[in-house]
Order: sequence, then C-alpha cells, then structure tokens
Amino acid sequence: MKRLDQETIYLLCGVVGVLIAGSVAGFIASKRVRSEKAKATAAGVNARLLGWWGMTVVYLFSTLLGQSSTYVLFGLSSFWALREFITLTPTRLADHRALFLSFFVVIPLQYYLLSIDWFGFFVVFIPVYVFLLLPARSAVVGDCERFLERAAKIQWGLMVCVYCLSYTPAILTLKIPGYEGENAKLLFWLVLVVETNDVLQFLWGQLLGRHKIAPKVSPNRTWEGFILGAACAVGLGVALHGVTPFTPGQAAWMSLAICMMGFAGGITLSAIKRDRGIRAFGVGFVGKGGVLDRIEALCFASPIVFHLTRFYFGAPE
Repeated sequence: MKRLDQETIYLLCGVVGVLIAGSVAGFIASKRVRSEKAKATAAGVNARLLGWWGMTVVYLFSTLLGQSSTYVLFGLSSFWALREFITLTPTRLADHRALFLSFFVVIPLQYYLLSIDWFGFFVVFIPVYVFLLLPARSAVVGDCERFLERAAKIQWGLMVCVYCLSYTPAILTLKIPGYEGENAKLLFWLVLVVETNDVLQFLWGQLLGRHKIAPKVSPNRTWEGFILGAACAVGLGVALHGVTPFTPGQAAWMSLAICMMGFAGGITLSAIKRDRGIRAFGVGFVGKGGVLDRIEALCFASPIVFHLTRFYFGAPE
C-alpha cells in the first residue's frame, strides 16, 4: 500500500474538514427549514455533498492502492453510468450484442489501453473504431426500425460514460516535466474544482438566482449561480495551485475552463433527462440521483483539462 506524502495528507484533511462542516450544516438546515424551496435547496446541496464524499473516498483508495486500482474504480463507474444511461434510453433486441460488446469488451479495453499507456490508440479507439463497428454489428441483424436513433443512443452513452470519463484517470499518465510522481494531486485538484463548481452553482442559484439560463432544460440553473459558483471554484483552484504544475494565472484559466465545461455537461445531460421525462438517471447510489448524475460535469471537464495540460505543460514528444 502506497504511503501518502505530507502535502496530500494536508489536502485530504482540508477537504474532509470542509465536507464534515458542510454535511453538518446541511443536516441542520434540512431539519430546521420550513418552506418548500428551502427544503429543496437543502436536499440538493446535501445530495451534491454526498457525491463529493464519494469522490473523496474513491480518490483516497485509488491513491493508497496505486494507479491500477484507479483504472479499475473508474472502469466500474463507467460500467454503472452506462448501465443507467442505456436503461433509460430503450433499445431493441437487435442491439443486445452491440450492448454486450459495449459493456464487456469496450469498457475493459478502454481502461486497459490506459494501463499500458498506449495513448495513440486510447484516444481513437471509441470515437473511430467502436463508433464504426458497433452500428455495423446491429445492422447485420436486419432490424432497421429507428436504426439511426438506436445507434446514436449507444454511441452517445459510450462517448459520455466511457470515453469522456476515462480521461479523468488518464491524467495519471501525463508526463509533465518537473512534476513527476505528482499527477494524483492534479487529478484530485480537478475533481475538487469540478465538485465545488457544481455545489456552489446550485447553492448560489437557489439563494440569489433570478435570471434563468435555460428554464425549459434546467430551471435551477441561473446566471447568478453560474457566475458566482464559477468565481468561487476558480478562487479555490488558484488557492490550491501549489499542488498542480500551474502558476496562479494558469490555474485560474484552467479552473475557468473546468467550470465552463462542467456547466456544459450538466445542462447537456439535463436536456437528455428532460427528453426522457425523468429527474435523475438513477436513485439511491450517491444521494439523490445515480452515478451519472454525480459525474456529468466531470465527464465534460476531464477531456479538456487532459488535452490542455498535455499540450501546454506536457513533455515534448
């Protein structure tokens, strides 16, 4: 089992302290508030805090057990998230073998490519080879009813739940000069900024929100919540720049990119939920909602952070 360095211990202790304080405050608020709006706000914040707890536990175990365990944990998260997505976007019998391949071949291979550091194939495996071969596998069966829609559902699920999410642990493979052996801290920094942005955009939106961004898609998302939540998350990202390879200025624009992509992930997945007539992708796993509800922002933010870091801070190839 890997030993944690002092900086990582301080970082974890700080996050756990904030989570304990937030959870206690959320519990007290949920018991004392009377209005329906206040109850909904408290429930939403508590659900997001539970998701944050889950991310912290995953990070702790993956750091202690090593890099391979991180790939396994995120692989299982991809499996569960894809299951939630496919369950709520019905397919036909002709798609079952393509789905079998998605769950039991594509997911393991995507994370295996990470484990052997084959970046060239990792980056094109799903969006090129899988996207071409899976629809062909369904077409061979001969069922043409709503074929394009069915193929798109499987492809979109793989893109969000597997391909995009796999970029989160892929940060561990980045080769950054002068930052060797520290990538786990960058991974935690990313998750921390994403989760802070998610929680505070919701909280500020409930407290001060007046101008809705897309009321038919996500009525709780407001411009006030977006701006204030992003400002707080960027501030946190800058304050913790010491655990990253970034300067304060670089941490600021990287954090801003995370906030913008996190928002994009949230509102895009909200549109899918509205289309399916549901409020959440799952229930009872990490608070109110399923795995995909908790990682939707991370799915959109991780690829951007990975590629920006690799392009601007990675070792020359």
